[in-house]
Amino acid sequence: MEEFEVNESNIYYLKESPIRKAIAHLSIPMMVGISATTIYNLINAYFIGRIHDTNMMSAITLAMPITIILMAVGNMFGVGGGSFITRLLGSGDTQKGKKVAGYSFYTSIILGLVIGAVAILFMTPFVHLLGADGQTLLYTKQYSTILFAGGFAFILNFALEQMVRSEGASKESMYGMFISVAVSIALDALLILVFNLHVIGAGISTVIANLASTAYYVWFLENRSESLKGFLKHFKLSFSDQLEVYKIGVSELFKSAFMIVTTLLLNNFSVEYGDNVVASFGIAVRITQLPEFLTMGLFLGAMPLFAYSFSAHNTKRLKEALKEVSLWIGGISIIFAVAVYLFRVPVLSVFTSDPRVVQVGLTILAAQLVSSVFNGFSGLFTGIFQSSGFGAQTGIMSTIQGTFFIPVVLLLHHFYGLNGLIWSMTITEGIAFIAGTIMMIPYLNKLNKNELPAMQE
Repeated sequence: MEEFEVNESNIYYLKESPIRKAIAHLSIPMMVGISATTIYNLINAYFIGRIHDTNMMSAITLAMPITIILMAVGNMFGVGGGSFITRLLGSGDTQKGKKVAGYSFYTSIILGLVIGAVAILFMTPFVHLLGADGQTLLYTKQYSTILFAGGFAFILNFALEQMVRSEGASKESMYGMFISVAVSIALDALLILVFNLHVIGAGISTVIANLASTAYYVWFLENRSESLKGFLKHFKLSFSDQLEVYKIGVSELFKSAFMIVTTLLLNNFSVEYGDNVVASFGIAVRITQLPEFLTMGLFLGAMPLFAYSFSAHNTKRLKEALKEVSLWIGGISIIFAVAVYLFRVPVLSVFTSDPRVVQVGLTILAAQLVSSVFNGFSGLFTGIFQSSGFGAQTGIMSTIQGTFFIPVVLLLHHFYGLNGLIWSMTITEGIAFIAGTIMMIPYLNKLNKNELPAMQE
């Protein structure tokens, strides 16, 4: 009986609870969970830092793109499969929802093992590509090998977390993130500091942490989920339904993969202007991460609500949800940007006492704050298109935010130097915001007429 009530309440929030209450239930755990994952990203660095070996610290830094690659593949199934599952639940087709979940689960494992095997075979040229050489080569190779060997755990973790959220179980999604952080802290302390396994220990603890949260998600879906219980029995999925997963998921893979290129370009160009510019970018990005993570938690948490309302043909509820989330995203991002800009000198002084860093940081922070406002709304637009199964619009948004940054930063840096570099991300996010607004106009016009836009094949 308890099991039914837990899951009934989750569907209740998607289906009929007051909008503000539904968004709070779905988004607040997501916002907390995303904040927890930022701690997770610092854990390995902290414990490796305790060894006081710069080469080891460089190795885990150089290997960061591996996590982004594995996360991108996991998101392909998590976002693609998860949004499809919610739409199926909204239309009442729970049986197909189980098939999508089963297909995404087993394909994640297979793809993870294939990627791991190929990467390990070509590990030496791969770590050279990451920038490892000399003293860092061995450590980077050790750490990267373990990450790829357990790569299926990363992919599964990211995929299943979003499948859990697909039926509105946002608290359970957050619990899985917390399990991952707790296991990572405990094992890092044990393997790195007690058993002196160093970067090998850091790699092992990261893989096991992902396995722990994956095990929790599988347990929840198989034992506590009303809609997806029994998903492990399913593997086969029709070709048309596979396309439904990939038409949304591939754009997520595309966008995430280009995060690596974006980071490398910014880092390489920043170095040309000195350490003070590199430090200023690092500080500004960390400051603006707070509103970006909060707005990301908002729209990611609300995506199942959008998808369920869309498939249930509940235009009134969909309009109310869009309006409420838009107001919250605007409020958080704009108020934060204005407040930080007004107190920009004392805010920067918290992170550095170097006047050179503060001087260039004032301009960089202003650009990043404007960018964070655009980013919040662009993310919301992308989330709406993903939830509605709009592959073309999702692809356009991902292309602008991913690949479009490359020509923008190359051109602006070439013609305007440091100022071009500083404002390149802001201009890219601004273009994405304008494109998203233009594509949202016909969508909103349909909703205002109490009609639903036709799902695009």
